[in-house]
Amino acid sequence: MERIPILRMGRFLLVTIQIEMDDQIALALQDDLTLQIQKTSARGVLIDISAVETVDSFIGRMIGNISAMSLILDARTVVVGMQPAVAITLVELGLTLPGVRTALNVERGMALLAVLDEQFEVASGGE
Repeated sequence: MERIPILRMGRFLLVTIQIEMDDQIALALQDDLTLQIQKTSARGVLIDISAVETVDSFIGRMIGNISAMSLILDARTVVVGMQPAVAITLVELGLTLPGVRTALNVERGMALLAVLDEQFEVASGGE
């Protein structure tokens, strides 16, 4: 089974999905990512889905689940590069993905993660 690589970039993790995900790959990504957040104390996760052309309800829910699990582990999630067809499909499936932030590209996504991390630091008193 293929694995999706997870790269560390400072305080953040970068996940670039370059393959069409099936259910097994999505579940493995969820497990790998939560483990990496815990191991690295990452403050944010950027998921680049620009190569993903189609999603089903399971994959859509998995993106939402990954975001929720990341937040529980004290990491914010930003999804970038969403194709218009993917956005349309998610809306048609009724998947609103609460808690998932989005940005147009990796550069904007990293900037958003930096702002979210800074806001958290200020709100928590810099702990």
